[in-house]
Amino acid sequence: MDQLLRVQNFTISSDGVAAGEDQSLERPFGHNIDPGRLFAWAGATASWPNRTEPGGSRGLDDYFTRDFSHNIGAEIMGRNKFGPQRGPWRDHEWRGWWGDEPPFHTPVFVLTHHKRPSFTLSDTTFHFVDGDPATVLARAREAAQGQDVRLGGGVTTIREFLDADLVDTMHVAVSPVKLGSGLRLWDSPAQLLDRFHMEAVPSPSGVTHHLFWRK
Repeated sequence: MDQLLRVQNFTISSDGVAAGEDQSLERPFGHNIDPGRLFAWAGATASWPNRTEPGGSRGLDDYFTRDFSHNIGAEIMGRNKFGPQRGPWRDHEWRGWWGDEPPFHTPVFVLTHHKRPSFTLSDTTFHFVDGDPATVLARAREAAQGQDVRLGGGVTTIREFLDADLVDTMHVAVSPVKLGSGLRLWDSPAQLLDRFHMEAVPSPSGVTHHLFWRK
């Protein structure tokens, strides 16, 4: 069976925006975005990993939240998903937004033009790689040991791999929130229909799940 490159649970606003402007340590998604509103659909589910109280919704949203890590053996992410620093790494103490227990549980390949040694937190090892999408994907597939590779984002990284025609499947959750400005995944999902089949499935939460798979 082929190792797929999958976008999983990537959440955007109704006008296509996934991240705002002026990212900082305190505002990972930019100053104009409240991630709590954007990701409310996943946070309300029974399978949300950060849930501290029993309960939560079942059904479609919960299925996608639960499926996030299914058969994933490695992740590729852009540098801006890892942290707010730009240019050479000045602070090696900074180890990502996630604390001592990152939610990935696999090798993670962070795209960057600036070298930094790999490090491990719990069961997640971060590797910092400089290469074209095909080369990085080959490394991630080897590390995934037969399982699929998740393309974690952000927008710039997903668009880069789409432009290289390397993405096999995508799940994009369109939240009923309008953000106006920021990094936009698309103006319309129809832009991808030259290469992908698409099915849009509305959820009672107000989110519409867009599923793409190669033609």
